[in-house]
Amino acid sequence: MTPTDPAALDLLDHLVGLARRAGADAADALLADGTALSVGWRLGNLERLERAEGGDIGLRVLVGRRQAIVATAERAPEALREVAERAVAMARAVPEDPHCGLADPDQLAHDLPEIDQFDPTEPSPEDLLEQVRAAEDTARAHPAVTNSEGAEAEWSQATVSLVATNGLARQYRRSTSGLSVAVLAGGDGAMERDYAYTSAVHRGDLKSAEEIGREAAERASRRLGGRQVGTAQVPLLFEPRVARGLLGHLLGAINGASIARGTSFLADQLGQAVMAPGITVREEPHRHRGLRSRPCDAEGLPTRARDLIADGVLTTWLLDLRTARQLGLQSTGHAVRGSASAPSPGVSNVHLVAGAESPQAMIAAIDKGVLVSELFGHGINPVTGDYSRGMAGFWIENGEITHPVNEMTIAGNLKDMLRHLIPANDLTLDHATNSPTVRVDGMTIAGS
Repeated sequence: MTPTDPAALDLLDHLVGLARRAGADAADALLADGTALSVGWRLGNLERLERAEGGDIGLRVLVGRRQAIVATAERAPEALREVAERAVAMARAVPEDPHCGLADPDQLAHDLPEIDQFDPTEPSPEDLLEQVRAAEDTARAHPAVTNSEGAEAEWSQATVSLVATNGLARQYRRSTSGLSVAVLAGGDGAMERDYAYTSAVHRGDLKSAEEIGREAAERASRRLGGRQVGTAQVPLLFEPRVARGLLGHLLGAINGASIARGTSFLADQLGQAVMAPGITVREEPHRHRGLRSRPCDAEGLPTRARDLIADGVLTTWLLDLRTARQLGLQSTGHAVRGSASAPSPGVSNVHLVAGAESPQAMIAAIDKGVLVSELFGHGINPVTGDYSRGMAGFWIENGEITHPVNEMTIAGNLKDMLRHLIPANDLTLDHATNSPTVRVDGMTIAGS
């Protein structure tokens, strides 16, 4: 990929050179230069209009097996020299870490793919104002909507540069746009809140403001009249919005940092069946216009598409160099980092591959059950997989949705939930982590 800002690479090359002269055995540096614009709008009035420009530099130095990181926004020559000297002094003062270190030169990625993750069109404040106005006006036009928490629109772009003493020199640009609105429906003590949002790399890929407004209003209004049902063990259908959270728990459990610490409920399951036969969870870091696409990882290693779960079997951990060394394995190219932090494992674009059955057919096959539309609280034990959360949704009886339910809890264990998970066919790739509607049997709901 052709650098768009050679001066940034030169600055980082100079900085790692200063670190070497200060006594570092190796060093890497990251610079993220960006611009962000955001607008907040509520009840027909502007609440916030903000623009931010700037950049942060992160320098990581290694002295033997000792490591330190210093972040700064300064770029003056004297300031950079002080940063390099401070980082080396800090590294000399910390305990040794036998697993830290840069990539070997032959591990670095070459011929980086073009993944179209930058939209060169910068919106004006008026563009964002029109979005939030249209989204909230559409939502408030719904007869059941009585109040609004507001609409927000945002845009950002950044140029990310990486340089290291092992020969790494990479640069890429990225952009994101987003729009959201949250409203309340009902009144006299029987109010319900819900929201809708859209995000994309290119502004042209966003859902329309009117669509987002209608979705938020409909989601809030359909929750009116919710009530509890009795304690029971019934099938649950998780809407895509909440099913993405289940996928997130899986990704956290196979993160190399959790595995190295022994704090994952899947710690001994590599190469084992953790989901039903036929189930696939796929990662696609080179997806064009993907929200979390990346041509290489934060340590300069190549990224590639892979099935994290293949035919129900867990195929890999998510590893950066450090966690790979801890586990006696090779990095899987999953390093991410910020300017003030060391690399750590993280995923790119992930989705649960769709099944064959529609959500409507799944509902029709359920005698009694719940369609889960929202989850609350954080009653999850990452070590054991025990799962207990507040829930709102819709009661299913005789194959039909009959009424909203709220003030309920659901409980189970993530190991069992993953094994019994069945995906529907309504997958869309609108987010960084994507899932269709999923059915999970064997969970307990509790209310009245």
